[in-house]
Amino acid sequence: MRSTTTQHRSTTRARARRRRRLLGLAPALALGLLLGLTATPGLTPPAAAVGGSFTDNLDTYNTSLWHKADGWTNGGMFNAGWRADHAWHNGGVLGLNLDNTSCPGGCSGRPYASGEYRSNELYSYGRFEVRMKAAAGSGIVTSFFTYTGPGDGQPWDEIDVEILGKNTRQMQTNYFTNGVGGHESVIDLGFDAAAGYHDYAIEWWNGGTINWFVDGRLVHQENGSRGPLPTRPQRIMMNLWPGIGVDGWLGPFNYTGQRTATYEWVKYTQY
Repeated sequence: MRSTTTQHRSTTRARARRRRRLLGLAPALALGLLLGLTATPGLTPPAAAVGGSFTDNLDTYNTSLWHKADGWTNGGMFNAGWRADHAWHNGGVLGLNLDNTSCPGGCSGRPYASGEYRSNELYSYGRFEVRMKAAAGSGIVTSFFTYTGPGDGQPWDEIDVEILGKNTRQMQTNYFTNGVGGHESVIDLGFDAAAGYHDYAIEWWNGGTINWFVDGRLVHQENGSRGPLPTRPQRIMMNLWPGIGVDGWLGPFNYTGQRTATYEWVKYTQY
């Protein structure tokens, strides 16, 4: 049985991350949820189709597959505004920069800018893979995850891979179904995720399990015993962000210069 402190910590994280994910497409999306709206003006419209298998080497910005967050902030625990120019391609990788460059309008009141990359289409059961190098530093998160919510005309489902910059020798996994999370697990990697590239995979089976792999090795599994697993097609997303008000989870963020997370490729295999 979890202690009261652990339960409080999990609830606090779940609430904060719920705010983050519901805002994961735009601030207007969160407002839309609160007001019972589903439209998100100014963004690429939700995809009607569910995408099939693909591999993207991330050498260039493939607009048939992806779009970039630009000109807004998630608010809440996110202490940065998204800028399209903070998601870049060079040397065969996608990079996401976090720095103190001003956004139009002051990054919606946030002191930092960063990048987020999101798939145009939704993807259902299958294997989601990425090769990435995380950013190090207290108070920041490097992510690879799947997400859907009201902006897609669906309830909130999500599956996470997160590297917390305060300890890049660990990976945190989680999932949400119908907006219910609190399924965090922390995995010791046996290496520094910020020191080099490694392969991370989420294998999502219809009516079965969610399996997390690191460099081809199964490191964690969820079978629904802690709560129903997600069922809805989701977007593939990557972002880098600094936290505020969540020092107990991420550690305090102190800006000492630009941080960058890089991604070599993304692959999805439909099951």
